Amino acid sequence: MRISRRAVATAAVLATVLPLSACGGGSGSDSSDASGKVEGKITFQTWNLQANFKDYFNGVIADFEKKYPDTEVKWVDRPGEGYADKISADAAGGTLPDVVNVSPDLVAPLAKAGIALDLDKAAPQYRKEYLDGAWKSHQIPGTDGTFAFPWYLNTGPMFYNKRLFKDAGLDPQQPPATYDEVFAAGLKLAGKSHGKVATLANVPTIEDFGRYGGQLMNKEGTGFAFNDAKGIELLTHYKELYDAKALDPQALTATPESSGHKFLTESVAMNPGSALDLANFKKQAPSLYKNIGITDQVSSTGKANMYVMGVMVNAQTKRKPAAVAFAHYVTDATRQMEFAKQVAIFPSTEGSLDDPYFTKEDGTDETRVRVAAAKSLKTAVNYTPVLFSEQMKTELRNQIAKALQGKQSPKEALDNAVKACDRLLQQS
Repeated sequence: MRISRRAVATAAVLATVLPLSACGGGSGSDSSDASGKVEGKITFQTWNLQANFKDYFNGVIADFEKKYPDTEVKWVDRPGEGYADKISADAAGGTLPDVVNVSPDLVAPLAKAGIALDLDKAAPQYRKEYLDGAWKSHQIPGTDGTFAFPWYLNTGPMFYNKRLFKDAGLDPQQPPATYDEVFAAGLKLAGKSHGKVATLANVPTIEDFGRYGGQLMNKEGTGFAFNDAKGIELLTHYKELYDAKALDPQALTATPESSGHKFLTESVAMNPGSALDLANFKKQAPSLYKNIGITDQVSSTGKANMYVMGVMVNAQTKRKPAAVAFAHYVTDATRQMEFAKQVAIFPSTEGSLDDPYFTKEDGTDETRVRVAAAKSLKTAVNYTPVLFSEQMKTELRNQIAKALQGKQSPKEALDNAVKACDRLLQQS
């Protein structure tokens, strides 16, 4: 349910040069003191948002400049493709903007390099304004501090097929909520359908290990730990599902699109998704839509997974008071609520999810999903470790595939995955 960040032409980016006068790279103070007059020119960088939200951000900037007449905000927007590389290059070259749209994994190396401002020191007065889980999402294991303001959140419900549940003798009004319940239901669904109906179409991801209750990293942030007893137990159960055809045979190479298609054709009983999927079901699969069930994400911890975006302040900016003030302004409750009503995202600010927009249904599919997701986000956490890279996700997926195919045991698979991820962590 993240905002789509489709890439635009690279030539448009190459034509844009960030003025050094608007950036603090290399020449600013390393102090965390953000007190002082809010004034001066700053640059604000977003991540592939200009095409669809130009009027919104121009309005936010105009309102900020009206509130602080001695400020000027220059907005630049970068395409999704190559965004991480662009941030790295700007940070290395001293041209990173004053205020930057980041995700937790992007802020981690910047925090380690001393480029991301520690808000626990520079702006501790704002912490109480945000959901606890959202604020903590930009903290780095083994490092003190919080390195970005939480911005918009996202999560998705779990869809399930009531007819398939009923045919298998399961209560369609009581869908499985924990992993143990999913495993039991999966074996029953596969058995009753003689292997024709799988429960899930995806192998477990790092978020699944977190929602199952396993430890993902050590407290020092120096190594991964998802090969603990809980992790091995989870993968063992997935192996049982795979052998019983309760896990779709093509799960090893599945994509979100292919998994969605399996659910659409009613060969899979459960699948995560978004409000956009409901409209697709209604149009392409009326029989599925008639029997669609909506429930919370599966979790054995009682807490769902949240996806979170943030707004980071460059620690080396020359205009620290203005940069901190603007980063807070973009992410405060008023601005987040305005943004959430333009696109399917959720605010990270305390109390915002109690707004009627997120609590009252009006009979539409979009609202049904929004209300369900907002409820789960109040206590959700970002299970994906901020130090877990795309390469590490690939390593984990490859080792899980070998375990499901019986080429190695679940313990061997996770031990190998942890070794590979630790090696990549040391190289970062």
